[in-house]
Amino acid sequence: MKRLLKIFRLLNLLTLIIGAISISSAIAAKPQVNPSNASPTKPSSSVDRRAAEEYRQLGLSYRKQERFDEAIAALQQSVSLDPQNIDGRIILGWTQHLAKKDKAAATSLWEAIYRSPTSLQAFNAIGIVYLVRGDLPQSVILHSWAAMLKNDNEIAHYNLSLAYQRLQQYDLAIAYAQKAIELEPSNPHPFVALAIAQWTSGDRAGAKKIFRDAIGVDDRYRNPDFLNFLNEAGFNTDQIQTAKQVLASP
Repeated sequence: MKRLLKIFRLLNLLTLIIGAISISSAIAAKPQVNPSNASPTKPSSSVDRRAAEEYRQLGLSYRKQERFDEAIAALQQSVSLDPQNIDGRIILGWTQHLAKKDKAAATSLWEAIYRSPTSLQAFNAIGIVYLVRGDLPQSVILHSWAAMLKNDNEIAHYNLSLAYQRLQQYDLAIAYAQKAIELEPSNPHPFVALAIAQWTSGDRAGAKKIFRDAIGVDDRYRNPDFLNFLNEAGFNTDQIQTAKQVLASP
C-alpha cells in the first residue's frame, strides 16, 4: 500500500507539472477567447456595475427556473456591462454548461481564466465541462491544476476519479475517490465513484461495501432509478450502469 501511495504521489506530481505547462501555454495562447472580449477595457462605472448585478441576479433567477436561453441572454448582458467581473463570466459559463452549450461554456470560462489564471472556481467549472463532453486528458490536466491551486479541493479529486476510471487507470481513480471522501464524507458521490472504480478494477467485495457506505450517507442510493441522477454529477452512461450493477449485486 505504501508503494502504491508513493507511485500515486509521483504520478500526481508529474500530472501537475504537465498541467502547469499546458495551462500556462493555453492562457498565453488565449484559446477560444474572442479577441474583442479579451482586449483591455476601461473600468466599469458604478452605474454599469449595479446594472450588471441586476442582470446577473435576473439570469440566476431564470436559471433556477431552467429558462436557460433567457438566463444566458441576461448573463451575457451582465458580462458586457462589467467585463472584468470574473464571477459573472464563471456564472455565464456554468449556465451555458447546464444548457448543454459546452463549446460556449468553455469559451466563457477560458475568458475568465485569461483574466484570473488562479481562479479555482473557473478551473473546477471548465474541468467539468471537458469531463462531460468526453475530453478526458484535458479534464485531467485542468482538474490537476485546480487540485494544485487548493489541495483540499474535493471537486477536483472527485472528478479526477471519474476521469481516471473512464481512462481505465483504476489505481488513480481509487486514490482520488478516497481523497474526495476524506475531504467531504457527507457527499455520497465520491463513495459511488470509489465503488465503480473498485468494481471495474476487479474488487467486487470492496465495491459493494463502499456502495453500502454511500447508501448510509443517502438512502436514496438504494433505488436504481435514482442513480440516473448521477448524470448531473459528472457520471457518464457506462458509469451509471456500473453503479447499478454494484447496487444489484448480491
